[in-house]
Amino acid sequence: MSSFSRICLAAVLLAGFAAARAADVMYQCIDEQGHRTFSNVKLSDTSRKCTIMDLGPATTVPSVPTAKTPSPAGFPTVGKDDQKKRDDDRRRILEGELSNERQNLEQAKKELAAQEAIRSGDERNYQKVLDRIEPYKNKAALHERNIEAIERELAKLGRP
Repeated sequence: MSSFSRICLAAVLLAGFAAARAADVMYQCIDEQGHRTFSNVKLSDTSRKCTIMDLGPATTVPSVPTAKTPSPAGFPTVGKDDQKKRDDDRRRILEGELSNERQNLEQAKKELAAQEAIRSGDERNYQKVLDRIEPYKNKAALHERNIEAIERELAKLGRP
């Protein structure tokens, strides 16, 4: 390691140590009206009297691992047959929603294509065309995102 690198490393370490020490200092400043202000930076305002506060040593509390507590006796549970029925109902509902979203996407794509085919005389600036068809693109994109979300939910349920 070169001497320049050592000097740079020493400067960085000293700056880090100084910053850490500065963070340990707290000031209590009182202005002429008696209002108290607390800060880790000494205020340069001469109308305030600032004193260093003695905070004592820093205390830390170790985290306590939490054990998983078992469910109490008599806690309501769902039987396997009931859960399977619920999952089947959920799958049926999601598949219906997926079908509707696919139809809505097809309709939105048709509307977008129709709007892209139209070019009115006042739209000589292409930005006006883009502004006009943007809501149609957004609608189609919304249905695509909905389809993706429903397919993710169906994948979580697994195959029947």
